[in-house]
Amino acid sequence: MKGVLGAMERQLAGQLAGKNVVVTGAGRGIGRGIAMVLAGRGAAVAVCDLDAKSAQSVAEEINAAGGRAFALESDVTSRSSMDAASANALRSLGHVDVCVANAGVIGAAGFTDRPDYSEQDWDATFDVNVKGLVHTVDAFVPSMKERRSGKVVIIASHGGRAPRGPGAGLGSVMIPYSVSKAAAIQYCHHLALALAPYNINVNCVCPGTLWTPMWEKIAINRVAADPSMKGMSPRQVFDASIKSRTPLGREQTPEDIGKSVAFFASDDANEITGQALNVNGGAVMN
Repeated sequence: MKGVLGAMERQLAGQLAGKNVVVTGAGRGIGRGIAMVLAGRGAAVAVCDLDAKSAQSVAEEINAAGGRAFALESDVTSRSSMDAASANALRSLGHVDVCVANAGVIGAAGFTDRPDYSEQDWDATFDVNVKGLVHTVDAFVPSMKERRSGKVVIIASHGGRAPRGPGAGLGSVMIPYSVSKAAAIQYCHHLALALAPYNINVNCVCPGTLWTPMWEKIAINRVAADPSMKGMSPRQVFDASIKSRTPLGREQTPEDIGKSVAFFASDDANEITGQALNVNGGAVMN
């Protein structure tokens, strides 16, 4: 059994050997976890982020661990920025096998200070989570179409599934975010149909509840919106959410999301497209 397990570990370590991958929003949180897992599985990774220093830090961390990565400053809300990132990635890597569209926001600046959404929240979430997704795909997919090969993995959210109602503890400021993630899932379905003739697979990973800087902001918003949570720390809000709403009773990690992305990016998923996979401990089942 030991020999079998060792062989499986070696196989996973080389699961993405020879693959060139781009990950947006990879400077922190889920994006960093994805980049680290993919690099650990053998992929060369272009670490893209609006924050150039964060991207560089993650790239250096990967390289120090024996992987191969480089940083790209990029703004998904700008098509010209993403076109430049694509050109830089192609110059450095030669080609791109996998595009992981991860960059996302919860709301506009200051959303944690208000219980209700503003027009700016709709603008921010759709500029990044929807239009930013389209800009990313439009920048990187043409080279995949030329090669008639590639994988696109979109990071959506189980928040883009059916609404869970007031009991989920979501203030209305979360509605624009949830709607934007539902749009990302629908975009995945349409894109899978459009790119299938080019042998390009498109799938979504829908994360559940992870302790990241983004979720900390969600918790701050919940405390502000719900008088019953007065005095609770963001982490206490997070732990209570896990306990009450996740059947497996534990939080997910960026690495958990990265492992699912690695599967979709690998040859093991060659016959899977147009799917949205919940990685959420059973909190949402559909």
